[in-house]
Amino acid sequence: MSLSRKKGLPLRTARTMLRALFIGVAAVAIVAPASVANAEPTAAQIQQQIDQDSTNLEKIIEQYDKVTGQLTASQAAENKLQQQMKPLQTSLDAASDKIDKLAVAAYIGGPATTADALLQAGSPQGLIDQLNTLNQISRRQQAEVSQYQAAKAKFDGQKKLLDANLASQRTQQAALSAQRTKINGDLKTLYAERTKAYGTATEKASKSTAKAPPVAGAAGAAVKFAYAALGTPYVWAGASSSGYDCSGLTMKAWAAAGVSLPHNAAEQYSAVSHISRSQLEPGDLVFYESLGHVAIYVGNNQVIHAPQPGEVVKLASVDMMTPYAYGRP
Repeated sequence: MSLSRKKGLPLRTARTMLRALFIGVAAVAIVAPASVANAEPTAAQIQQQIDQDSTNLEKIIEQYDKVTGQLTASQAAENKLQQQMKPLQTSLDAASDKIDKLAVAAYIGGPATTADALLQAGSPQGLIDQLNTLNQISRRQQAEVSQYQAAKAKFDGQKKLLDANLASQRTQQAALSAQRTKINGDLKTLYAERTKAYGTATEKASKSTAKAPPVAGAAGAAVKFAYAALGTPYVWAGASSSGYDCSGLTMKAWAAAGVSLPHNAAEQYSAVSHISRSQLEPGDLVFYESLGHVAIYVGNNQVIHAPQPGEVVKLASVDMMTPYAYGRP
């Protein structure tokens, strides 16, 4: 065997080893990124996604609350209009009945004219009496017709308004239905994210034993109500002891104090007096997220609010988020 062949064996072995090493490195390069890409998100990452989704969802929920309030107002206006139309319809029916009777009398008695009066009058005074009677009948007929026409015009105008309200209401109902479907879908995704992070979709509701601080007047009633709501589940569009969303909680808290507020954070801001941070007192409202979220201030730099789906009504720092504005009902 020649020297060159003896040297060739180690060379082939080296090449084989290099090829194996190259393939191994390439395999690592291919597999490693895929492993990183498929890694499960951490609890912190899931919570960050939950917070982002909740913020976006709350905007939709607040808009839903606003449209719901407008729809309620539209239905109340419709009911009021229906009540107003009942006596109008009665008046219209009465006027129509009188017109029918006048028409029947004219048909049976024949046309009463000035010429008839001249022929039937037995004396000048009789003629004057006949003409006066004709004038009275004419004026009465004209008054009845005018009354009928006025009642009919009013009825038609209000009926047109009612029809417009009903059409608007149907459009709003369709929009609400679409929003409801979207919110329910978003909530399903959000609860799945919470289950990944915490093993459960929602926090456990529990009655709080925290005592409300003594606050005088109507604000005290609102603060007391908010403390009693601690631990109640977040429910979108909720405004009852079964659950609240953010504006539903502040609305009901102030309703307990005899003050009416809309079920929408932005509209609540429009309905209250605007104050500065330094003027904050228990019972005042604190707005966040460009009027997309609202809480009730309870003193000691704390607020009570309904945070987001999956959570319960909580006591939190007034600076849990950067406050946007402050208001006093």
